[in-house]
Amino acid sequence: MTTDTTSAPNFIRNQVQEEVEAGRSGKIVTRFPPEPNGFLHIGHAKSICLNFGLAEQFGGDCHLRFDDTNPAKEEQAYIDAIKEDVSWLGFEWAGPVRFASDYFDRFYAWAQHLVREGKAYVDDLSPDEIREHRGTLTEPGRPSPYRERGVEENLDLLERMRIGEFAEGEKVLRAKIDMAAPNINLRDPILYRIRHASHHQTGDRWKIYPSYDFAHGQSDAIEGVTHSICTLEFEDHRPLYEWLLDNLPVPSKPRQIEFARLNMNYTLTSKRKLKLLVDQGIVDGWDDPRMPTLSGMRRRGYTPASIRKFCEMIGVTRADGGLVDIAMLYHAIRSDLEDSAPRAMVVLKPLKVVLTNVPEDHEEVYDVPGHPARDDMGVRKIPFAREIYIDRDDFMEEPPKKFFRLAPGKEVRLRNSYVIRCDEVVKNPAGEIEALHCSVDFETLGKNPEGRKVKGVIHWVSAGHGVPLEVRLYDNLFLEEQPDKDKDADFLEHLNPESLVTVQAIGEPGLADVTPESRFQFERVGYFCADRHACRPGELVFNRTVGLKDTWAKIKKKG
Repeated sequence: MTTDTTSAPNFIRNQVQEEVEAGRSGKIVTRFPPEPNGFLHIGHAKSICLNFGLAEQFGGDCHLRFDDTNPAKEEQAYIDAIKEDVSWLGFEWAGPVRFASDYFDRFYAWAQHLVREGKAYVDDLSPDEIREHRGTLTEPGRPSPYRERGVEENLDLLERMRIGEFAEGEKVLRAKIDMAAPNINLRDPILYRIRHASHHQTGDRWKIYPSYDFAHGQSDAIEGVTHSICTLEFEDHRPLYEWLLDNLPVPSKPRQIEFARLNMNYTLTSKRKLKLLVDQGIVDGWDDPRMPTLSGMRRRGYTPASIRKFCEMIGVTRADGGLVDIAMLYHAIRSDLEDSAPRAMVVLKPLKVVLTNVPEDHEEVYDVPGHPARDDMGVRKIPFAREIYIDRDDFMEEPPKKFFRLAPGKEVRLRNSYVIRCDEVVKNPAGEIEALHCSVDFETLGKNPEGRKVKGVIHWVSAGHGVPLEVRLYDNLFLEEQPDKDKDADFLEHLNPESLVTVQAIGEPGLADVTPESRFQFERVGYFCADRHACRPGELVFNRTVGLKDTWAKIKKKG
């Protein structure tokens, strides 16, 4: 992993650059081809930024195409969410949204073409028998007894499959390639399966559906894609894609390039496992802020710019197996929010403070910058009165030596206001602290009198003016760095029981009018976002985006 965020490697971009400069490439056409069987996650963001970024940099086009060949697992809701996520990241696809299902008629005609050429056949073996005949990595496969069916019989059976005459699993169409090929993907792969399932785009028209391998490369060829970019798990499928392109009357032949997928610690990106979290109610839907989905990250308060920056920082290589530190993502988010998020004071664990030498009807209002370095964010009004709230963590009855916050007989400065001294601790009959009685030094507003050393500065909110907030403190969903590393263990055993802690907080009055997805730095606490679904007037809900501490910046500085 590189620590230089300005020159992370991107070998694909370098290759395309060389092609363009050498005049070997015309217009660049890429595509982002998700399967609509779940929401997009942070790994998809890497692919989105790569494909759309190449098109933008070299004046080309990037298509958004759904490889929708498995209607049993696909939903319109996933399609809608994916389109929204791509747009939210700031990218525009060329032309209309495309679907592999747009080409089903052509795929079927090409399947018939292969049959007529003696390069495909209908097989009656069961799925288990097909797996048994396929062989192993060290042993060749065995031909199906139906491999030498005649062309006319195969064409007839294929058409009867298409109109729904056979049951699911009763027959498949297979390519006739080489049952002894070292690459198992070339051992007569399945091209069509029978599925009596309604499709979200084509309805009930089709009773057979092409395999992903049969549809993917041909879709690229139909669309004139020049660079078919995919992750390394498809490297072994490339010979099959090339065989199909060589044996079909396709209009173009895309070049496939593989890159290493994103693996990040404390994170799962398996859609199957993410769906399990949703289905079992472990998380509150695909856009739960603890999920690594783009919609979850958006709800948590991540910005599109920070995600794009993160994808640029990690680069694009062929080296697989490494883990990206999640702190690197947090660094990208903090860097963006440090500059763009207005400030606010919020007390997460309210402890009442009565300022005994302040009159009950006293009120001051301070004009405080919305952002310390951004004049364009204006000022915010901060009222000061006799009763305020501070955070319980900013008071200790018996503090250690280097505790520079409030303690009995000790002084601390209220941010943007006066120095106060704790004179009395008020407790209930159970011995629990209920309030603090403090006194104000009115000579200290905006200054520190000569000879007095006050090291501590704490945030606060006027009790009579503050607004109640529900604050959801999100943390990593898993405690283990690689929660699914042990394939024989249940990854759910590594769930973090404190991945979500909800507190009832008090915020400065200006927060009463926030709109959903407004982002703030809660001073001395972290970065927070008004929940895009739950936050509304009179019911303010904020999600913790990320804390203030930046471990990645320290690692980068040392590196």
